[in-house]
Amino acid sequence: MRHIGTKAVIFLAFTIAILQGCYSFSGGSVPSHMKTVAVPVFQDRSQAGIAPFRAELTRRLTEKIESQSPLRMTPSRATADGLLEGTITTFSDEPSQLSSKTERAITNRITITVNAAFQDRVNKTMLFERTFTGFADYSVGSFSGKQEAIMQSLETIATDILDNMLSDWK
Repeated sequence: MRHIGTKAVIFLAFTIAILQGCYSFSGGSVPSHMKTVAVPVFQDRSQAGIAPFRAELTRRLTEKIESQSPLRMTPSRATADGLLEGTITTFSDEPSQLSSKTERAITNRITITVNAAFQDRVNKTMLFERTFTGFADYSVGSFSGKQEAIMQSLETIATDILDNMLSDWK
């Protein structure tokens, strides 16, 4: 019985050693020459009247960049090494769960979609241009729940944008 355990440990160690080089995370893909980034206030083209949330999304992103990346924020597009721009393109507030008895909504889902582009202004290249979506549910009729769902959706988007700026999976 003890002999089987030893073989299993040796097999597991061998497997881990072989697979170690198959998958890696190299840390960050921000080019080494990029030290500063400008993030102008995101635009709102959703036609949903959520203008205050564009500033909130921009604030969340700048805080994340400052605290979780090697980049420093600069207010000047002209002197920034990198430029992150974005636009809120859609905002929806739709039923997500219906009551089986009344067929009325019990919860609604906030869904926000943002297009973001990150440019290397030194080398004049586009590092990414993508669509990001965040969503969260809230109880129908709860104003504070709706506000919380919006903030949670914006947080998801800000995290995903930062992750896209910094990750380099190989």
